[in-house]
Amino acid sequence: MTVRPSVRVEAKDFDVGAETASLRVGRTDIGAIVTFTGLCRDEGGRLAALELEHYPGMAEAEIRRIADAAIERWPLTGLTVIHRYGKIPPGGNIVLVIAASAHRQAAFEAASFLMDFLKTKAPFWKKEHLVSGESSGWVAARDEDDTAAGRWSAI
Repeated sequence: MTVRPSVRVEAKDFDVGAETASLRVGRTDIGAIVTFTGLCRDEGGRLAALELEHYPGMAEAEIRRIADAAIERWPLTGLTVIHRYGKIPPGGNIVLVIAASAHRQAAFEAASFLMDFLKTKAPFWKKEHLVSGESSGWVAARDEDDTAAGRWSAI
């Protein structure tokens, strides 16, 4: 069975339970589902919102490319990737990865791979809006994210 990843970039929030249920409905070939949900932190109480901007069309294409690379590497039976944009308050959902496979290891590794490359390759920009009413500007890329992505061979 050829797996086609579900990739969405949207402003609206998502429901992790509903997305997981949708992926597995009517399926008996799935033995493991790994979900990762990235949330907006309050950065010690100083953050009012995180604003995410993206390059429409390019963001979806890059996420699909990363998802297709995961499907080529691991025997996945399903894959969903949702990334939000817009102003997201602390505690709000930012990103969801659901990887399904017959066995757990493939699902864990694929989800980790996807998040490492979403952090470093997907064209999103983040701006912090502070509780004080000021903007702290655009958030710089982190070396730790590049190091994490470096453990996988290039895609």
